[in-house]
Amino acid sequence: MENTQKTLSLNPQFLYLNFGLAEYKTYIISLGLIAGSILFPYILHHFYLAGEIFLPIYFFALIGAYKFGWKVGLITGIFSPLVSFVLTGMPMLAILPSVIIKGVLLALVVGFFTRKHGKLSLLKLTIIVLSYQAVGSLIVYALTHNFTLSVADIVLGYPGLILEIIGGYILLKSLSGYGRKELETNSK
Repeated sequence: MENTQKTLSLNPQFLYLNFGLAEYKTYIISLGLIAGSILFPYILHHFYLAGEIFLPIYFFALIGAYKFGWKVGLITGIFSPLVSFVLTGMPMLAILPSVIIKGVLLALVVGFFTRKHGKLSLLKLTIIVLSYQAVGSLIVYALTHNFTLSVADIVLGYPGLILEIIGGYILLKSLSGYGRKELETNSK
């Protein structure tokens, strides 16, 4: 709770919560985000909107890591594609490792940026999304030697990356005060 209280005093506009692995809220919120990560792509595929263009599986890992801490983002980034694959067969087995790698990178990049600068901005979200995609593409290429696979999220999925940035900003802005009342009560 100490990290969260410091963040509250440093950044009154956006409350960045940093849940630890020992807190039950970490797992409850992660489960909700994982469910969203499974339902959102399912809905897109159901209406024949291509998942490889909209990249919906990363969206909730971004929200989880940015609002609730990198550990929530990491859990969401790892387990969303795994559970989705088991339940729906998506993402396809051939790309499952690259999706997990990018989900992990997303959580770590968000953790780095929010620890240094907790303020929410479109520019910061753009840097975060471009960073995890660029590094993720390099890692996927190093592992697979498949250039097409490594840059598919960028080349095909740029509409999803834009949606991730703008939609992420809107949702995070709407969640900006979540947890403030509880923190203020606990700090008294």
